[in-house]
Amino acid sequence: MPRLDLANRKGLGPLRRGVREREDAMRDRLPPHQGLIRSATNWPVVGESAPRVTNAPWRIVVCGLVARPLDLSLEEVSTRPQETRVVDFHCVTRWSKYDMAFGGVSLNSVLEESEVRSEARYVRFIARSDRDHDTSLTLDDVRRLDPLIAFTIDGAPLPLEHGGPVRIVTTGKYGYKSLKWLERIELLEENKLGFWESGPGYHDNADPWAEERYVTGNIPPDLRARMIETRRIGGREILSVDFSGADLAGLDGGGASLRNCRFEGTDLTGADFRNANLSNAFLRGATLVNANFESADLEGADFAGANLTNANFTNASLFGASFGGGAGAVGADLSGAQITEAQTLRLVDAEQSYVRHKLDL
Repeated sequence: MPRLDLANRKGLGPLRRGVREREDAMRDRLPPHQGLIRSATNWPVVGESAPRVTNAPWRIVVCGLVARPLDLSLEEVSTRPQETRVVDFHCVTRWSKYDMAFGGVSLNSVLEESEVRSEARYVRFIARSDRDHDTSLTLDDVRRLDPLIAFTIDGAPLPLEHGGPVRIVTTGKYGYKSLKWLERIELLEENKLGFWESGPGYHDNADPWAEERYVTGNIPPDLRARMIETRRIGGREILSVDFSGADLAGLDGGGASLRNCRFEGTDLTGADFRNANLSNAFLRGATLVNANFESADLEGADFAGANLTNANFTNASLFGASFGGGAGAVGADLSGAQITEAQTLRLVDAEQSYVRHKLDL
């Protein structure tokens, strides 16, 4: 029986082109340096996992620079015209989920009821949480993007850990602009940076396509030079500083906050990063043999091409971390690395497959 030549079989050309076009379209939806989670059951919980415990009725207040302040029960909000929006959700810690169907009420429709005053420039959202978690958007962005006051996901009530019973969903921004447990909306003339923007230094515009994750570096060059010379960071909070190519073997970085810092090609042999925060750090091509990441926050950290031989990841948080499993990426050397199967469940699909294969999990 002659062998079937599938590559040249009539009719398969358009089929293959169709598959390729769909794959290209999927890639075009993914912002730079994001990893895709396809599993419907894998929706990472980032930040707080529950609202503030109180017996007070849950209400949504609209106040500030408005002619008609509103004080609405959740029932009063939810009885307004409902809509479902299917959106792509992009977390600043480098994971994305496509086609999430949120149901709720247009924020712009509620603001129209409150009659926003002409001097208002910003909209601030405040959560019913222990730390009064907050964030803000420009009024222009609100009018353009029309965030959703969301009550449901895929037709079911929002789970508590994902912002239920009510959250904001803002498309076109990183997830920290989609505040969980909405309780208060303020119209302001001057901006007030939110929890993630004023503390950890997240970028206030939060555009995933421009990779607006963080603001720029926050230490002077002479302090950076002393850190490299002494190989000691201590418990400092450092943001978006470039240590690429430096010799930092044996670095004492325990307990340090090093968000969005760059260590590309850096020698970090035996570095101590226990209890450190390296979220969104770039460690591509770094030498991290025997490095200790025990109980570190590595959410969104990029280890592509790094030498992680015998690195210790015990109890480290790996949400959105990458090890070179994506298309075209150089894979990290994970020989002897201590990563559990349970930890891999926090990785996006391609990274999960790569790490499990390399560690035979």
